[in-house]
Formats: sequence, C-alpha cells, structure tokens
Amino acid sequence: MNPEALSSWQIWALLSAVFAALTAIFAKIGVEDINSDLATFIRTVVVLISFALILFATGQFANPGPISQRSWIFLVLSGLGTGASWLCYFRALKLGPATLVAPIDKLSVVLVALFGVIFLGERSSLNGWLGIVLIAAGAVLIAFKR
Repeated sequence: MNPEALSSWQIWALLSAVFAALTAIFAKIGVEDINSDLATFIRTVVVLISFALILFATGQFANPGPISQRSWIFLVLSGLGTGASWLCYFRALKLGPATLVAPIDKLSVVLVALFGVIFLGERSSLNGWLGIVLIAAGAVLIAFKR
C-alpha cells in the first residue's frame, strides 16, 4: 500500500464510519443492564486511557508544542459537545433500538453541512446538497417508520 493511501481523508472517514457503527452496536449491548450515564462515563474513561497510551507510545505527549488560547477554547467546547452528544446517545440507546437511534444520530451530518455554511463559510456543490437532503430524508424515513 502506498503512503498516500494511508493519508487519504476518505479512508480515515470510512474507518470512522465503521467504528461508529460498531460503537452503536457495542454500546447498545453494554448499556442494557446499567445506567446510561454510568455507561457514558465508562466509555469516556476507556477513550481517555486509550488516547493517553497512544500519545505516550508515539512520543507526542513529550513536546506538544504551543497551543493557542483560541485552540484551547474551541477544543474545550468540542469536548463539551462530545460529552453532551455521548450522554444523549447512550440515553437514546438505553430507551430505543440501535437501528432507529443511529439514523437520527446521523442527522449530525446534515447539521454539520448547515453549520459549516453558517459558521465556516464552506460551500457545497449541487450534488453535495442533494446528498445531504437524501441523508436527511433517509434518516427521517428510517426513524419514523410506520
């Protein structure tokens, strides 16, 4: 495999989707017999320890370099958003089937597209917007089946 393939954002995005799908299945099974907030805490501790080990093993913790105040603010906000998302996601998994919770959760794709336009000035092509509309429609069709 060539080095360029390993740096392709498409491969990493696909792997992210695979792991997110597995996360939903594993979380649904794991949250069955415990409080959803406790389940979220356990998951968070596992993620924290995993990343600490990765940073230590690769030497990236030794000298991270300067981190701007702006980066700190937005990373803290992102962390708070992640925590809120995980709390809500685990509560939804506790109460509903993964096959219905996950599609609604993936409406985040639609929201990222909208927020990207509003806050980041990003633009999408006509095909991009068509895909976003189809994702939204698909999530609604799956989640509100009759």
